[in-house]
Amino acid sequence: MPDTFAELYRGQLKDIFLEHAQRELEQGTDAFMSADAYAEQGKPDFTLAYLLLLDVADEVKRDLLARAYERRAIISEEKADAFDQQFHRPFPLIKLEAQKDRIAAQQVRQGRRIRREVKSLHVN
Repeated sequence: MPDTFAELYRGQLKDIFLEHAQRELEQGTDAFMSADAYAEQGKPDFTLAYLLLLDVADEVKRDLLARAYERRAIISEEKADAFDQQFHRPFPLIKLEAQKDRIAAQQVRQGRRIRREVKSLHVN
């Protein structure tokens, strides 16, 4: 049997994010709406915290978490491009982080553990 969502991803989350989500839920916050909002903002740590406390299918959770990583990659690339224009030089490390986020999103969609190592830097 494949690992559950919680088994795959709980270990990569710092407790502070989960504690924050638990406090918010105790105050009446909707876990699904919060996870969705954080995914749209490109914040996978907060998204994951709410998803771990949410009772929905693992497929739905994987989709939201992958979307958070994809959105963060887009935001990072936009930031790198803006810095490139502003400072007239490339920012390859920001682009590398975006690449890692895209790989993480792909791994989540495939139901695999997230492996954050990237061995090479591809700069255009």
